[in-house]
Amino acid sequence: MNDKKKLGVLVVDDSAFNRRNIAEIFAGSDDAEVIGKASDGDEALRLVAQLKPDVITLDLEMPRMDGFTFLRILMAKQPTPVIVVSSYSQKENVFKALELGAIDFVAKPERQVAPEGADVRTELLEKVRLVRNLRRAAPEARSVRPRETPPPSEQPSGTPRLVIGVASSTGGPTALLEVFSRLSPRLPASVLVAQHMPDKFTRTFAERLDKRGSFRVTEGQEGDLVAAQRGYVCPGRQCMEIVRVGAELRLRTGAPGTNDRYVPSADRLLRSVAQLAAPALDVCGVVLTGMGDDGLAGARAIREAGGLVVAESEESAVVYGMPGAVVRAGLANEVLPLSKIADFLSTLGAR
Repeated sequence: MNDKKKLGVLVVDDSAFNRRNIAEIFAGSDDAEVIGKASDGDEALRLVAQLKPDVITLDLEMPRMDGFTFLRILMAKQPTPVIVVSSYSQKENVFKALELGAIDFVAKPERQVAPEGADVRTELLEKVRLVRNLRRAAPEARSVRPRETPPPSEQPSGTPRLVIGVASSTGGPTALLEVFSRLSPRLPASVLVAQHMPDKFTRTFAERLDKRGSFRVTEGQEGDLVAAQRGYVCPGRQCMEIVRVGAELRLRTGAPGTNDRYVPSADRLLRSVAQLAAPALDVCGVVLTGMGDDGLAGARAIREAGGLVVAESEESAVVYGMPGAVVRAGLANEVLPLSKIADFLSTLGAR
């Protein structure tokens, strides 16, 4: 792709109002331009073959051929980066679309995309620009294994011997589903996640992770007891840390500070993990796909504390920004493709 050429955008939405307003978002952009519009999946597939867009914005609820069917056919025939434009009421559908190959999503507060929606405008433009940084045309749809073992008890499983902090952004939801689905149920670890995601989606995302592996996963809340075989997702628009309170490990959640460049902040989470390093408690940082360098300072803190850092390799990362920054800084003990990260983490319990 020529970096100087404007990105060609195909807008797919059954609402003429939305198609017009999304096109207006790109009208003044120096980075992208709308080259076609489609009102359903059938028309969109024809235009994809004809126009070969660089990126597609996609509504999921459409007549004739819905967004899910469109994604399945698109990824099989002509993989193209897709950004879902979804209402808050479609949270489950968004994650299903990401598993089918969409790279990211933009949440709109209502059914329609309002022309005065500055937040939607800014976010959509930013995510379309990310297409230039993709390591491959579009993520492959992943078949994530459902939980094979009965869900753990609702009661905490005891103090962990290992605390794992995970940083992720664009491409992260699907990557995290892959990791959690493969973690050993015997791993005596707690996994804390800072995923860049809107606040109204993090609880639904935690519930989806909870269904896909042996670890019980919840959205983290202030004061939660951190236990083994448990996962905790940082709430959107907040930052999360882990702290020692007497003999226990607890979560601290709250509003971002002036020094938090990203929200949720992976750096803040990983720094708090680093502070727990002790002879009886191992710590590990994992930096997955994402734009920018959130997690770099946190990874450095973990290494300085004697912990391990794992970075996703370039071959599997949708966007190599975050893990690439860690690798270039020489902070990664292991650089692994996504398919091998959970297996590596599962071996740490035996260390």
